[in-house]
Amino acid sequence: MRPQHPVVIVGAGLAGLACARTLTAQGREVVLLEASDAVGGRVRTDVVDGFTVDRGFQVLNTAYPALRREVDLGALDLRPLPRGVRVRREGAVHEVPHPLAGPAAPWRALASGATGLRGKAAVASYAGRVVVSSADGLKRRPDRPASEVWRESVGEEVARDVLVPFFSGVVLEREVRTSRVFTDLMMRCFARGSSAVPARGMQRLPEAIADGLPPGVLRRETPVAEVAAHGVVLADGAEVPAAAVVVAADPLAAHRLVAGLGEPPAMRGVRTHYFATPPWTGQSGTLVVDADGSGVVTSVVLTASAPEYAADGRSLVATSVLGDLAPADVERVAREPSPDAGGGLGAGGGVRRTGRVAGHDRAARACCRRCGWMAYWWLGTTARPDSIQGALASGRRAARAVLAG
Repeated sequence: MRPQHPVVIVGAGLAGLACARTLTAQGREVVLLEASDAVGGRVRTDVVDGFTVDRGFQVLNTAYPALRREVDLGALDLRPLPRGVRVRREGAVHEVPHPLAGPAAPWRALASGATGLRGKAAVASYAGRVVVSSADGLKRRPDRPASEVWRESVGEEVARDVLVPFFSGVVLEREVRTSRVFTDLMMRCFARGSSAVPARGMQRLPEAIADGLPPGVLRRETPVAEVAAHGVVLADGAEVPAAAVVVAADPLAAHRLVAGLGEPPAMRGVRTHYFATPPWTGQSGTLVVDADGSGVVTSVVLTASAPEYAADGRSLVATSVLGDLAPADVERVAREPSPDAGGGLGAGGGVRRTGRVAGHDRAARACCRRCGWMAYWWLGTTARPDSIQGALASGRRAARAVLAG
C-alpha cells in the first residue's frame, strides 16, 4: 500500500493559507512551508520608529466574499476608512462621496466639483447597475478593457477624471486596460462594503488565518529549493514527500520551481512612501486619487482612520506611486493643495519608509502537471491573483482541486 503522504503547500501568503485552511478543514494532512520568518507574503507589516507601516498601502474590503469565508472579521479589529474618494485635479481636491455614507451624502455628491451633473448621473447609473448585478452575472459578460467600456458608458471626461485615477491604484495600471469583469466585481465590493485596515496592520489578516490552522501545519523559515518527483526538496537538502504539491509562491518563485509554467510573467508594482507629519485641522482619512498625471496615484492619512498606526499622535500619510518618482517629488505633489483644501500633508513631514507591492500582467492559469500519481498546482485565478480577494479565492479553488483528486 502506498504511504499516505501529506499535501505540501509552498508559500504561506494569503493563497497558501486559504488552501491549507480548506484542506485541513476536510481532514487532510498538510505541511505549509514558508521561506520567511512570518506569514503573509506581500501582506506584511513592520513597526518603524513607533509607526505601523504596511509593506505597501493595502486595504481590505468587508464585502470580499472570500474574506468572510476565511476569517472572522471581528478578530481583525478593523478601522474603516471613510466611504468615497477625493479627486485631485488641476490644483484642487473634489469630493466624491459614497451615496450610502450618510443621510447628507447624496446632496454632497450633487455639490461635488469632480464632474458635472450629467457625469454624476452616469457614474451613479454605472455603479447602480453593478451593485444590483450578481457576481456570476458580471463574470458572464463579454470581457473588454475596463477603460474602453467606461468611455462608452460614462463618457471620456468621467472615465479620465474619476474612474481611471481611482482604479489605477487598484490594478497598478495608468490606463486601466485590465479586465472590465475584475473592475466591475471590485466596484461591486466597494459599493457594498467598506475599506478598512486592522488596527495592528494588514499582517493581522494572514495571521488570523494562520491562527486557525492545526498545530504543526505551518513551518516558517523553511525555503524550498525544488519541486521533485514525489515531493519537495528544501534548501538544506532535506526531502519532504507529498501526495500533492501546491505552489503558492509569488509568480517569479513559482516559475522557478515549476518548469512547466514557462517564462515568468511581466511584473509591475506600486511604491508607497510613508510620511510622518503633525496633525492638522480638518484632516480626513478619505482616499485621495490623482487625476493630474503626476505619477502619484493615491494618498491617504492612515492615522485619521487608524490612530493606532502612530504611537506619538502624529499623522502617518501613505502616498503610492506608479513608476519611479523621487521622494522629494512625491512629497511635493502630496503637499498640494494646502491642507485646508483637503488633500495635502501639512507642515513638517518626511519620508519614513517605502514599500512596494508587485502585481503581474498575465492572467493566471490553473497549470496542472501530472507526474506519476502526484499533481502540481500553481495557484492562479482569472480574477487577478494579485488582489486579496483573488488570492484567497485561488487558494480555496486549488484545495478543491486537490480534494477532487
